Amino acid sequence: MGSTTFDFTGSVVLVTGGGSGIGLAITRAFLDAGATVAVTGRRRDRLEAALAGVPAERTAALPADVSDRGQVQQVVADAVDRFGRLDVVVSNAAGYETGELTDLPDDAWERLRATNVDAFFHLAKAALPHLADSGGNLVSVSSVSGLRGDWGQAAYNATKAAVTNFVRSLALDWGSRGVRLNAVAPAFTLTELTEGVGRDEASLAPFRDRIALGRPGEPDDVAPAVLFLASDAARYVTGAVLPIDGGTSASTGQPHV
Repeated sequence: MGSTTFDFTGSVVLVTGGGSGIGLAITRAFLDAGATVAVTGRRRDRLEAALAGVPAERTAALPADVSDRGQVQQVVADAVDRFGRLDVVVSNAAGYETGELTDLPDDAWERLRATNVDAFFHLAKAALPHLADSGGNLVSVSSVSGLRGDWGQAAYNATKAAVTNFVRSLALDWGSRGVRLNAVAPAFTLTELTEGVGRDEASLAPFRDRIALGRPGEPDDVAPAVLFLASDAARYVTGAVLPIDGGTSASTGQPHV
């Protein structure tokens, strides 16, 4: 995974959605790099599994619904109370809904917005003062879908675009206080959210046509980029959105010939 090139010994990291998929890869990468890591998500069993094998003094499983303001505030407070500081926050938890906008139920939109946008808002609002105290930084897992449009994904893309511009604008507001904010933007990645797609040649073919590197992404492709942006190697990087997409966004959309 390459996490050994970064040393986060002594740093306290909070990862949302850290029990599965990309969040799990990020959690394990920070742990491998020596960080003290608190993870949050809905399922305690997954959080505890993500932290397994690491000394208890370096870990905290903090179950919560990240779309709920009070629960997010409590998670941040609990992490700071336990470890005394907060150096890195990774906003990773996300939901996915697809379909024509006119067919999308209102409650599906509410869930999507609450998980993808409101959760970021609550997390940033609670964590930024602590990151200013430590000279820390926030990395958000956005998406290439927040940079451009996709067929049948208007609602999802809108939420990821909101996160992307939250990051850019907050980087301006908080840079003078010593806080950096950046985002990674994965494209199609093999996780539970994409289960059933890209696991066989027939379903992978339309994606392969757009991926310069010829394969879908995996969670371990994303985690090292998050560690880089959180590390001192990126000390002069803020307001950046880094595509982790195998070259997907390099294309104009013309078919592969």
